[in-house]
Amino acid sequence: MSQLSQAIDHTLLKPFCTDTDIVNICQEANKYEFAAVCVPPTFVSLAEKNTDESVAVCTVIGFPFGYDETVTKIAAIRKAVESGADELDVVINISKVKSADWESIKNEVDQLVTIIKSKYNKVLKLILETAYLTNEELTTLCHICNDYGVDYAKTSTGYGPEGADLSKVKLMRKLLNKKVKIKASGGISTKAEAEAFIAAGASRIGASKGVLILS
Repeated sequence: MSQLSQAIDHTLLKPFCTDTDIVNICQEANKYEFAAVCVPPTFVSLAEKNTDESVAVCTVIGFPFGYDETVTKIAAIRKAVESGADELDVVINISKVKSADWESIKNEVDQLVTIIKSKYNKVLKLILETAYLTNEELTTLCHICNDYGVDYAKTSTGYGPEGADLSKVKLMRKLLNKKVKIKASGGISTKAEAEAFIAAGASRIGASKGVLILS
């Protein structure tokens, strides 16, 4: 087990992935001792059955655009946890952010923290999709992450116009308190890139090329 392997969420979120693909990434996660596998909600139970206890099962909620109603996200979270999810990567309602409807954002984050952390004692990673955000919007979201106590602020879904950006991760690290960690994801495919994001302040790397990064 290496320090780098323990920072990687081994990810497969393609719309055409199969049962066999999921089993394969779980076996890779077990072999390389990654922090987690991140899979679509429909594959959570399969991933739970095929991962070692040391590998967390992560899934995505409101993915990839975030504009599901909060009640829909909560229902999806409940189902994911019942199926065996340990960590939930939830996409913020980007449309509400761009509309500057901060009360709606705060209300949603409050409900997410309540169900994921308080009720289920699971890990909440809030996907901010930084490619769409101004620095002012990113600053406000980081303050909300601090105020409501999310576990991780995550950069990207991988489906936006760009993935993780070093300058934005550095800004996030300055804005977030020490209790809120950062997950950098989107386009990270080499060891040098992963190490650069960790040096910039990320604690987790979301990557579909975890094995390539280590090798």
